Amino acid sequence: MADEPLVLGIETSCDETGVGIVRGTTLLADSIASSVDEHARFGGVVPEVASRAHLEAMVPTVERALKEAGVSARDLDGIAVTAGPGLAGALLVGVSAAKAYAYALGKPLYGVNHLASHICVDQLEHGPLPEPTMALLVSGGHSSLLLAPDITADVRPMGATIDDAAGEAFDKIARVLQLGFPGGPVIDRLAREGDPSAIAFPRGLTGPRDAPYDFSFSGLKTSVARWIEAKRAAGEDVPVRDVAASFQEAVVDVLTRKAVRACKDEGVDHLMIGGGVAANSRLRALAADRCERAGIRLRVPRPGLCTDNGAMVAALGAEMVARNRPASDWDLSADSSLPVTETHVPGQGHGHGHTHDHDHVHEVSKDNLYS
Repeated sequence: MADEPLVLGIETSCDETGVGIVRGTTLLADSIASSVDEHARFGGVVPEVASRAHLEAMVPTVERALKEAGVSARDLDGIAVTAGPGLAGALLVGVSAAKAYAYALGKPLYGVNHLASHICVDQLEHGPLPEPTMALLVSGGHSSLLLAPDITADVRPMGATIDDAAGEAFDKIARVLQLGFPGGPVIDRLAREGDPSAIAFPRGLTGPRDAPYDFSFSGLKTSVARWIEAKRAAGEDVPVRDVAASFQEAVVDVLTRKAVRACKDEGVDHLMIGGGVAANSRLRALAADRCERAGIRLRVPRPGLCTDNGAMVAALGAEMVARNRPASDWDLSADSSLPVTETHVPGQGHGHGHTHDHDHVHEVSKDNLYS
C-alpha cells in the first residue's frame, strides 16, 4: 500500500469546499465545508457567495484533511483539483489554492474533470472500476450517461439532459411546494409516505423517435407546477406527499430505464450511478431492481461520496499518477464548461519537468510552511 500514490484532491465546483486524501484506492480523509445554509435564503446557489465561502474555508479544510489522514503535506505524491465544469469563480478558488500548494511543495498538479471524478470515486468503495464502465451521473447541474473505457483518458458521452438537470428539477418543485432548499432530500423523505402512482406525470423523451439516451425534465417540472397551481386555484389542498412521490417516480423511471437500455445496447454488464441525486433512495431501489432483472451489476457509492467532495478528485488524481498521465502546467485555468471528454488538463511537458530547486522563494516557502 505504501507504494500506491498519495494524492490530495480539492473540489470547489459549486457550494462545497471538499478536500480529500487518497492512497491508491483507499480513502484516508474526506473533509467538507458546505455553504448550503448561506444559499438557502436565496432559494439556490449564489456564485459570489459560494466563491467567498470557498476562500474562507480552503486552508482550514486542507489542514483538517491532512490531520484526519495522519499524513504530512510533504508526503503527498500530487495535488489534484477540479478544473471544470462548474461555477467559474468557485472553480478559480480551488485551482488557485491547488497551484499554491503544489508549487510550495514541489509536487505535480493535476487539473481533473468534475464528472469523471464522480465516476472514479466508486473505486474508493467497490474497488477498481471495470473497463468499460457505464455511468449515470445525476446532480443539480448534470444528468449524463457516460461510457468510460478508461477513466483517465477515454470517457464518451452517450446522452445528457437537453434542459433542466434532475437535481435542478427537484429544487424547483420543492420551491413550488414551499419545502425549502435544497429540494432533493425533503422530496425523497416525503415521497416515502406518498403514492407514486397517484398522479400520471409525463416521462420526457421516451417516445420511439426521441434520442434514446438524452433526458428532459423541463416539461415534467412545468406539468407538476401547473397541477399544483390548478389545485390551489380551485381552493383545494395539495396532497404534497403524493405529488412528491409521483414527481420523483417520473424522474427516476426515465433515468433508470435509459441507463439500463444503454448498458444492454453497448454490451456493458456494469452500471455505476453517481452525483448528488444518486443519494435518492427511490433511484437506488429502482435501479437495483431493474439492473438485477437485466443481469447488470450495479455500483452506487454511499450517499456521502455521491455529493460533491474532495475524495472523488483525489481518487481520479491518484489514478492519473498510477497510470503516469501527464501533470498539468502552472498556467492551468478553471474551465466552467470543460467537456467530459477531457478527463484532465494535461501540460505541454514543461510544467513539471523539474521541481524548481533553483527558485529561492519556492525553497523558502517550502521550508517555512511545511517543515
